[in-house]
Parts: sequence; C-alpha cells; structure tokens
Amino acid sequence: MSFSSDEVNFLVYRYLQESGFSHSAYTFGIESHISQSNINGALVPPAALLSILQKGLQYTEAEISIGEDGTEQRLGESLSLIDAVMPEVVANRQNMQNQQKQATKTEPPETNGTTEEPAAPPPTTTTTASTTPAPVETMEVDQSIEIPASKATVLRGHESEVFICAWNPSTDLLASGSGDSTARIWDMSDNPANPNQLVLRHCIQKGGTEVPSNKDVTSLDWNCDGTLLATGSYDGYARIWRTDGLLASTLGQHKGPIFALKWNKRGNYILSAGVDKTTIIWDAATGQCTQQFSFHSAPALDVDWQSNQSFASCSTDQCIHVCKLGVDKPIKSFQGHTNEVNAIKWDPQGQLLASCSDDMTLKIWSMKQDTCVHDLQAHSKEIYTIKWSPTGTGTQNPNMNLILASASFDSTVRLWDVERGVCIHTLTKHTEPVYSVAFSPDGKFLASGSFDKCVHIWSTQSGQLVHSYKGTGGIFEVCWNSRGSKVGASASDGSVFVLDLRKL
Repeated sequence: MSFSSDEVNFLVYRYLQESGFSHSAYTFGIESHISQSNINGALVPPAALLSILQKGLQYTEAEISIGEDGTEQRLGESLSLIDAVMPEVVANRQNMQNQQKQATKTEPPETNGTTEEPAAPPPTTTTTASTTPAPVETMEVDQSIEIPASKATVLRGHESEVFICAWNPSTDLLASGSGDSTARIWDMSDNPANPNQLVLRHCIQKGGTEVPSNKDVTSLDWNCDGTLLATGSYDGYARIWRTDGLLASTLGQHKGPIFALKWNKRGNYILSAGVDKTTIIWDAATGQCTQQFSFHSAPALDVDWQSNQSFASCSTDQCIHVCKLGVDKPIKSFQGHTNEVNAIKWDPQGQLLASCSDDMTLKIWSMKQDTCVHDLQAHSKEIYTIKWSPTGTGTQNPNMNLILASASFDSTVRLWDVERGVCIHTLTKHTEPVYSVAFSPDGKFLASGSFDKCVHIWSTQSGQLVHSYKGTGGIFEVCWNSRGSKVGASASDGSVFVLDLRKL
C-alpha cells in the first residue's frame, strides 16, 4: 500500500471534522494546504481514517496469531492501537504466542470432546473511537420505549456527513447541511415515506464558470415565516435560498469559513460569525453587508440575537461581546471563561445569556452586571452546546419554569434551574459525546443526539427517558418540527432521519 502526504492529511482533517473539532480541523486544513489538493471529499466515506486504522490493527493481530507453519492460534488479548505501532510490544506478543503454541503441542489431546470450555460472553458494546467499553447499564434501553422502525423515515442522498438540520417553522420541510457541499430540503408533508428532496448545490465562480465549492455547509437557519433558508459554508459565503431550491442571493464579505449564522426575529437581517474573527449583519433584502464587527482576537464561533438589532458573539479568544447595529464598539463584554467559548444563547426574554466552553463550565450572564450570575460546574468534559426551554414568562408556556439544557463530551446532558443555579436532572443514557439537544415546542420533552448513534427523548419534568431510537451514524443535530410531532436528526454516515412521535 502506498499513499501520499496529501491523502494522509485529508483523512486526518476529515477525522477532526467528524469528531466535532471543527476549529482544529480548519487550522489543520490551512497548515496542510488541504484546499490545494485534488482530493474530492464527497467520494471519501465517513470514518475512513478509523476504518483504515482498524484494518491495520486486524492485520497486525493476524500477523501475531499466525505462526511460521501457517497455523493459527487465537490471540488471547486484543492489541490496543498504541501497542500495535510499538515493535517491541508486537515482538513480545509474537514470542508469547509461539511459547503457548509449543506448550499446546505437549499437552494430551482431548479424548471425546464431551467437555467444552465455556464460551466467552460477547462484548456488550463495540466502539470505534475508544478502547474503553461503555458501562453495560448505560446501553440498556427498555424495549417498550424504543421507537419502532415503522415510525422512522431514513432520508438518503447526502454523500458525506450531515452536520446540521432544521425544520421550517411553518411547514414540514426539513433542511440539512452536509460535508458534500450541499444543503437539501426534504418535504415531509405529502408523502413522508418517499419525500421529495431539493438539492442546494453550493458553487463558486472559477474561470468564469460555476463549480462545486467542495466545502462543508456548516450552518443553516430558516427565517421567521419559513419563506427563505440561509446557509453558511466553509467556502466563506453565506447564501439565501427560496423554498423551491433557487438561490436568491450570495453574501460575500467573510475572509474564511463561516461557523454560524442566524436570522433575526423580524427577518430583515442575517447575522454570521467567521474564522476571520468578525461578525457581520447582512441586509437580507439586498444581500449587502450592513455592518461588520471586528472585536474578537480569534475566530468567532457562535452568535445569537438578543433583539432585532442587538446580538452576542463568542470566540476561541474566551471572550463574549454584546453588540448593536449602528454602534462601533461592544455595548457589553463578558470575560471569565478559561478556554474557547463554544456556544451562546439568550433566554426567551433576552435578559439572561448562557455560554458554554471547553473549560467544562456553563455560565449565565446579565446585562446588569459584569461578572457572571451563575458559574455552573458539573460536567467533567467540554460542553459543546446549550439550549433554553421555550417556557416561562413571555412564552407560549408561561406556567412552566424556565430551564437550560447543556450537552457535553462527557456523554451526559444536564438540565438546570437557572433561577436557583442548580442542576435538576442529569441524563446519563448516552455512551459517547452529546452534540445536540432540542426542546419540544411545549417544553415537556428534550431530544438529545450523541455519537453513540442514539436519539433519546426525555421528560423534562421527571428526567426519565421516554423514547429512544438508534440510527446508523453518530448524531450531529436533532430538531423538533413546529407542532412537536416529529424529530429530525442528521448523522455522520450521511443519513438524515425523521421520527414520527404521534401515537407512540
């Protein structure tokens, strides 16, 4: 087998993306000149690097277990990946196998085969990204809560991992964005068993012609009435699409990948965050840059509107800025995190701002003070994302308490009573990092998606698992439709699926 450094670099780059380290992937891609290679990423299957490593590990184990005479003896204990690349460890294991083989030859043969050694119990779970098996109890899901296959519609079409998905707020159109440089709109209203799909190809101008950008679609968001879809891409452009799949406008001002974008509630502005350390407010009607904000000292990772003209942004520089259209400096800045800030979200009233970080903390901020209102420390690994419940004063569910959900690489989801600053439920059924959480419109349920390929649906009141479905790839995103009857999910193997929760 021969391979080039470009091929190795691309597989490492893709692995970083699939593992959720999008910022590390971007930096590595720049330094290794991925964009200058002629590799078509759409043709490379998900988890390619892991697949090659597994095959190499199996080959090394086979080499050890097969003697010079061609006979095979079962390898007592599997090699770890690190052991397999250490020549002295491999040599020692080969010597041990040879000694065991010699000892076996001197033992008397079995007489009549009436006595058998008890078979080793099968492993409880198989993981590709970790050598430590997950605890048995976390894999056990009551069969009565498993969502049957008849209630799941799997949508195939994407040729690479699908990072994001979002329901149209007015109709059952599900949008998805992928590493194959396309977004897709799936119509789940008329014929959910065989839905129509529109392919939104992200192209760039090259030599006077349009060619596929071959860059990931990193973010997407519907406007308030569901008539337009905005997408952000690693090619540095934001785009606005109509529901019939036609491109309405291309927004070009960022100098590098876009990590996040959001419509404001009124639907006249789009907000984007980029690796170029800036955030931009765009006029949705003209596609022009209305104002660019350059206050971060490192890539901007997330943005969220507080009102129709003010917003917050966070960055790998560990800072949070609150900015306003027409003002040339932040109206408020928050500092306190000790590692990059992954996500920020305003509560439904725009009063409290939640932030989560690689420093494993969740912080709550108020415009009324400079220091955080709460510093919530309970997760044992990085917190990837957060969501507020659509409940409390001023919402459509005013009689329910406002709660905040946090999803972490420690495989747990936590629900927080923000008023008291305490964790009210820890949801522990996942066995791999949790990348996404979403509340149902009535606030009674929370969906969570993890790289263990499972979508779990929990009661927010009791913290109990009420429904569960296992897909075919690690889950990047989960989302509810506007009626709360369906959950959409996007996965690392290129699949998108819809769970119909009616009559379950």
